[in-house]
Amino acid sequence: MKRNPDEWAAKLSQMAAASSQVDSALYAKYDVKRGLRDVNGKGVLAGLTQIGEVQAHPEGDETGPGHLIYRGMDVEDVVAGFLGEGRPGYEETVYLLLSGELPNRTELADFRALLGSSRALPDDFVHDSLLKLSSRDMMNAMAQSILALYVLDDRADDVALPNVMSQCLQLIARFPLLAAYSYQAYVYYYGKGSLVIHAPRPELSAAENFLHMLRNDSRYTPLEAQLLDLALVLHAEHGGGNNSSFTTHVVTSSLTDTYSAIAAAMGSLKGPRHGGANAKVVGMFEDLKREVRDWSDETQIEDYLLGLLKKEAFDRAGLIYGIGHAVYSTSDPRTTILRGQVEKLAAEKGMVEEMALYERVERLAPEIIGHARKMYKGVSANVDFYSGFLYRLLEIPTELFTPIFAMARIAGWSAHRLEELANGGKIIRPAYKSVAPRRPYVPLAARAEV
Repeated sequence: MKRNPDEWAAKLSQMAAASSQVDSALYAKYDVKRGLRDVNGKGVLAGLTQIGEVQAHPEGDETGPGHLIYRGMDVEDVVAGFLGEGRPGYEETVYLLLSGELPNRTELADFRALLGSSRALPDDFVHDSLLKLSSRDMMNAMAQSILALYVLDDRADDVALPNVMSQCLQLIARFPLLAAYSYQAYVYYYGKGSLVIHAPRPELSAAENFLHMLRNDSRYTPLEAQLLDLALVLHAEHGGGNNSSFTTHVVTSSLTDTYSAIAAAMGSLKGPRHGGANAKVVGMFEDLKREVRDWSDETQIEDYLLGLLKKEAFDRAGLIYGIGHAVYSTSDPRTTILRGQVEKLAAEKGMVEEMALYERVERLAPEIIGHARKMYKGVSANVDFYSGFLYRLLEIPTELFTPIFAMARIAGWSAHRLEELANGGKIIRPAYKSVAPRRPYVPLAARAEV
């Protein structure tokens, strides 16, 4: 019997699934931490880092707030520093993550100038890579462009630290362009819209350049640029154990090139379990606004949230998106910082009522989850809860939510790649124990026909 490709795929996938099932009891028998997490959800210690630290709560205080640490400095202090001086903070954060130190005034000005002068892409790259090979998915389009830059680098495979640092700096500078131009190509080829390509301006910050290149009229308010810059700072790093940063360590340990390592991290971040949660939050709230007639009625909101947990509402996944985190329990520091600033932009945009709705859900959801799931570990809103709303306020299309995450996290990925190379560690190769029963080989003539 001849089968077409789809029939072959269906048959072989069924066989693969049946032959791949592992008895869950064996994980306990062999003390395997599935997903590299213990039974309480805590990550298995797989490495040491000087770059970022994610604290569920302060030492000795299990009810205290969560903290995010960049190079030993609390991110709340970093944010208070640049916001207090009324200047963008992403470039300063990149310098801190890469070098381990804060720049002085002259170093920061020179570093910003370096990134500004590095944003331009090679001749014809926009046409030959971003436009000619456009994609329906922005993350795939960006990854494709990252790998295309390998071809144009005469020292692409050189893993000496100065060369890798140079490559990382160029990628950090160019990520806003890759994101904005990938979207413009998508609008032109798949949305049948106008193709608008603005050249980057070297004097602008990463956040300002992104808004300048994304919007047809290049206009944005100071508050819009400030809040996008803040989002980049808060997403720039989150320890070495998050999926994409760990991917960077794993791939880098094989001594592959920078472009391959960063493209692998992009593939990890693209996954909806990692980088796509903020879009899910926005979709959930759009559904909530349709189903709940009175946004101030907490009983109606509670009923909707309970419906989510019972798999009766939205995507029927049984999740309240944006609530809960693998590490943070009492609070996610990024949420705490972002909430207060997003309130300002919501007021500027005339969306105070919607902001109030978000705050009600943030307050009510942990209570609903704790009661319905009989959870004693605290849950709180994570950074995705407000970041998607922020991007909506900035009129950024959903297709770019995860690319903005990548625009920020390229700083952390670069720092982790440099750290892996600087330590000269072994190739990362964890063990998998085979639990397949031993079987004799059957000659072809003796195999049954099905």
